[in-house]
Amino acid sequence: MWASDDRLTVLLSCLMALSLILTGAIAGFFYAYTSSVMRGLDAIPAAHAIVAMQGINATVRNWMFAPAFFGTPVAAIITGALLGWQQHKSAALLMLLAAVIYISGAFLPTLLVNVPMNETLATVTVPTDPQAADHLWREYSGAWTWWNTLRTLFSFASLLFVGLAIYVSARR
Repeated sequence: MWASDDRLTVLLSCLMALSLILTGAIAGFFYAYTSSVMRGLDAIPAAHAIVAMQGINATVRNWMFAPAFFGTPVAAIITGALLGWQQHKSAALLMLLAAVIYISGAFLPTLLVNVPMNETLATVTVPTDPQAADHLWREYSGAWTWWNTLRTLFSFASLLFVGLAIYVSARR
């Protein structure tokens, strides 16, 4: 039979691993858009890019995306709280800071900027005039990619703090 401390250690280890995996997954998700998806869409005719992005946006909210997007801050907060409860104060602070960084720089911009942009694009009828389509796409793509790059940077910063929390916790 495991002692209570052993079970807490296993639980904490699992939560730290989950925090690391979820934060890495969402950082990689955002990174893929900035480094390849948007570049690829920018390289094709704008009318096709608009239709493709409408399709992507219609399907992105799914069971594979949700755990990383919504679970990242939850896992980091729970892990930080448990680290604090276990008197791993420095590691707890780093983990909670990871959650704050993700929420402020990735989660909120998604809800306040990128999703509204996606919802607006979803209602657009693709212009038949190539110049009008190009103008529409360039305005959308430039702003959307800027905000996504910001989400990427904040997600990687959050990942760094999760890693630091794990490192500090292990050194104790």
